[in-house]
Amino acid sequence: MNIRKLKQGEQPPMEILLLADPSEAIVKEYITRGECFVAELEEHIIGVYVLLPTRPDTVELVNVAVSEEHHGKGIGRQLVMDAVEAARSKGYKTIELGTGNSSIGQLALYQKCGFRIVGVDLDFFIKHYPETIYENGIQCRDMVRLAQDL
Repeated sequence: MNIRKLKQGEQPPMEILLLADPSEAIVKEYITRGECFVAELEEHIIGVYVLLPTRPDTVELVNVAVSEEHHGKGIGRQLVMDAVEAARSKGYKTIELGTGNSSIGQLALYQKCGFRIVGVDLDFFIKHYPETIYENGIQCRDMVRLAQDL
């Protein structure tokens, strides 16, 4: 597997990005402000992440997604670790991310990759997403914020 930055003029893999964020409008907005990285296997894009500068010395990992047929193979972990390394190599001091309170597997993954919970944005998904989101039988209401010092 190869992880690389999306090339100038290359279309982002929207179908994969939407697996991690169901709002196409929100994805299109942050994809224009951030750097998109893709994971390729035999020249097929199977995963993606986006790094978005937020404050001086801080970058946010706003989308980590792996195509459904490649779930459970450690690709998400490789993407997160690559994002951490990319942020470090660009001179950032902190990498942050947010995920839904119902994203049980993602919360475990991020903590295994060295992130710590630093806060909760109550009702984030109620306020910013028009449709109700459910994962793992739990309504996604709150954004759990995590961060890692680099």
